[in-house]
Amino acid sequence: MPDPIRWNDRYRQGDTPWDTGQPSSELQRVVAEVPIPPGRALELGCGTGTNAIWLAQQGFDVTALDLSALAVEKARQRAAKAGVRFLACDVTQPPAEVTGPFDFCFDRGCYHAVRRENAQGYVAALRRLTHPGSLALILAGNAREPHDPGPPVVTEEDLRREFGIGFSIVHLREFYFDPVPGQPRHLAWSCLLRRSPE
Repeated sequence: MPDPIRWNDRYRQGDTPWDTGQPSSELQRVVAEVPIPPGRALELGCGTGTNAIWLAQQGFDVTALDLSALAVEKARQRAAKAGVRFLACDVTQPPAEVTGPFDFCFDRGCYHAVRRENAQGYVAALRRLTHPGSLALILAGNAREPHDPGPPVVTEEDLRREFGIGFSIVHLREFYFDPVPGQPRHLAWSCLLRRSPE
């Protein structure tokens, strides 16, 4: 069971090295290059809302989830006029008001933390909330360059195995997470998935 108190504490203390305050450059690149047209979008692990707000500014109808109620509160304050729906919940068990299907899902670093306790629950929730043809962009720490401290890491084999039922990989590329002042840059995976037909 994920621990919301621990994540709230990290946001309270400002111990959030993943939060650059800027939308993910990899998200921006993929949305532009694929391209991904505006539609219903879901962000899993939205933190303080930077990426969800950026998606809304591009014309997406955005719902964003995070386990930390404090992060969601900060996101709501930041997004006062952006029209994003923010909810505090366990992403593996989203409440009934999170109604799919979504056309596009984005995750910058939620999956690689959640999978340590409940990879199957994460993938099952992603399947429930999408439709055949939906795209999902998962950004996760890359095990080819282990680091401590730093984000949790996964292997290519992990990604292919865990998303192999229900999704096909459109592209899998390596990149570096956007830099945070005073922090080292970390190698990551950019995994674009397409929901398979039933």
